[in-house]
Amino acid sequence: MTRKFKKCLITGATGSGGSYLVEHILEKNLNIKLFGFYRSNGYLKLLKKKYNAKLKFIKVDLANFNHVKKSLLKIKPDLIFHLASNADVRGSFDNPLEHVKNNNIVTANLLEALRELNLKPLIIICSTSEVYGNVKKNKMPITEKQEIAPINPYAVTKTFQDLLSQVYSKVYKFNIIITRMFSYTNARRHNLFQTAFAKQIAKCEKYNKKYIFHGNLKSIRTFIDIEDAMEAYWLCATKGKIGEIYNICGDKIISVETFLKQLLKLSKKKIIPKLDKKLLRLQDIDLQIADCKKFKKDTGWKPKISFKDSVKKLLNHCRQHP
Repeated sequence: MTRKFKKCLITGATGSGGSYLVEHILEKNLNIKLFGFYRSNGYLKLLKKKYNAKLKFIKVDLANFNHVKKSLLKIKPDLIFHLASNADVRGSFDNPLEHVKNNNIVTANLLEALRELNLKPLIIICSTSEVYGNVKKNKMPITEKQEIAPINPYAVTKTFQDLLSQVYSKVYKFNIIITRMFSYTNARRHNLFQTAFAKQIAKCEKYNKKYIFHGNLKSIRTFIDIEDAMEAYWLCATKGKIGEIYNICGDKIISVETFLKQLLKLSKKKIIPKLDKKLLRLQDIDLQIADCKKFKKDTGWKPKISFKDSVKKLLNHCRQHP
């Protein structure tokens, strides 16, 4: 069975992930009304230029409960993708209070406003693999039954989001599916290490610079392309089982160092990588290999874009948008 929707709302629609999801849904040419909540402009101009007639943006401060409630009442969506959050892992060590204040309240306000309005859309809570923390090697691959044990302030806020959503699902009978997305390429999110590498390489090529700077290269992760990640979100909404928690991850398992080397192979000039201790996290995830058999089984999803093609696409985007 494939669900169909009339009104879809994306929170954080002008952010890096939200903007890609907007594009992905609209490119499908679905007969669906698309709404985007946003606080900062982000990629608003880009999206309006491409799709102005196909979606409606509403400036909403999700930290303002009454504003959230009024905006939801006007739309009455039957599908919500909740992506809005401050998603800077490294930055959360420097400003933990800022992350906690923002990320916790925006989710609590969204869920409670829906409860007070007695609206029951399907809600895709876009959580993260960061909630698992540093899982021991003998417990790999990570399944959805793995204990939550966050190791950075950002991951703690996403754990709150994750757990609160589970409570609303069980207690208030909300229609919620939680996704825990593992590493994916996102050229618009500049604080991801792979994007930071690609942007530095693009600048080295353009301005004839010699060095790029990196943090921890030893961390081992699974990777998927941004397009595969966005298709996973959509299939989660249309085919995922309500009440489930899903890992979403790629089949490619590599180190951060290997990712960097692949980017450097594609460079038009010789570039030397150098460690910048300021880029090191106070705690980091050393190994993160996931199992997403349940998600594949329930939705039929599988990654389509190869690792090499994804890296090439990332670097070309950063060359075009330095």
